[in-house]
Amino acid sequence: MPAQPKYILLTLGEELLLGLTKNTHLTYIGDQLRQGGQALHANVTLSDAPADIEEHFRHYWEKADVLITTGGLGPTIDDRTKEVIAQALEEDLVFDQSIQDSIEERFAQRGLKLTQNNRKQALRLEQAVALPNPNGTAPGLWLEKADKILIMLPGPPQELRPMFESEVVPRLRKLGLLQSEENYLQIRTAGVGESALETLLQPVLRKHEGLEIAFCAHPGMVDFRLSLPNDPDSRDTLIEIGVECQELLGDDFVCCGQDSIVQAISKCMRHRDLSLAVAESCTGGLLASEITNLPGSSEFFLGGLTTYSSHAKEDLLGVPEEMIRQHSPVSSEVAIAMALGVAEKLEADYALSVTGYLGPGGGTEANPVGTIFIGLHSPRGTWAKRFSFGGTRIGIKQRALNAAMDWLRRELTATKRIDDQSTEALRAESKEIIRSLK
Repeated sequence: MPAQPKYILLTLGEELLLGLTKNTHLTYIGDQLRQGGQALHANVTLSDAPADIEEHFRHYWEKADVLITTGGLGPTIDDRTKEVIAQALEEDLVFDQSIQDSIEERFAQRGLKLTQNNRKQALRLEQAVALPNPNGTAPGLWLEKADKILIMLPGPPQELRPMFESEVVPRLRKLGLLQSEENYLQIRTAGVGESALETLLQPVLRKHEGLEIAFCAHPGMVDFRLSLPNDPDSRDTLIEIGVECQELLGDDFVCCGQDSIVQAISKCMRHRDLSLAVAESCTGGLLASEITNLPGSSEFFLGGLTTYSSHAKEDLLGVPEEMIRQHSPVSSEVAIAMALGVAEKLEADYALSVTGYLGPGGGTEANPVGTIFIGLHSPRGTWAKRFSFGGTRIGIKQRALNAAMDWLRRELTATKRIDDQSTEALRAESKEIIRSLK
């Protein structure tokens, strides 16, 4: 088998093709392989029809070094993966008593009656090894044949993922097909577009022969991956190049690796013993949800208020009724008042606020749909910024989240520019607005 084996993933299930279920297997397995220095060559989603399974399996079995299938190992009539693949590989299906015993034990533990169709789950390809499934009745299968590897996994994520990590990854590592780390360096940026980023990095790309770069854009962020395919021991060199990139990027640099902007903020605030609160209108609690998704967020996050209506802004955050009537709920004045209000109410060092028009209705000529005002309170002052985003309601909310978090991240790392003239101008403007609140 080659040093860089070709991994191909076949995901089976009508529910995937109908859009009833997201194909999370692709992102999960792709991520697991990436962490081991490998990448999926292809992913194909196909139906449960035997003819489709056989056609695609035969085609990709020829192309792959490691072929992974998901789904179709259950007890019902539409679970045909094992039978079709056994026929394609000219493998007999044999009854495995140990599998049957584990199925019976699981049913007994749950007080359920074993049905006859569960018996077919105890069948395995004759030359295959069963992979234990402590979270379900369908075992996985591992088959080494014709200098290739076939890995068959159950469909439910709560069964597939533990099996992949406890059974599949160790076997692949033992065979030298997965490494202990990635074979590239990812750098996450914010506030710079994809084309501008590529232009900015040209001096680094020209300097290092054989360096390859790949970009991946997200709402408000761009990641890029650096690799040296011809250098098997490239990690130290990539880290040195990463330092060069960080210096070029300045404040647009978020981190090396997979950390989100929220994770970067979390590390900074926890290290400096700072606190954060949020006040949200159009994002409906998205900021608070994203923050509390992180373990340890209670060490710095005090809480959030979702004040969707004008009355809620007035009653819970102390935003003056006259201010809302004069400037509208979607304005820099109200965003500042919201940030200041939640900071004072929860006694937070820093606070974020978001108000805007998500559409499809609403908006004004001056502030059409997609207009978002973000407020930021810090020990240095309270300010607001206006953003204009396109896309769906969900897309605008995500972009607002990223913009708010990125502004906070920059503020946390901006101490060297406290006396910058533009900062002083922002501070002076915020003082005027805060004075009007009182």
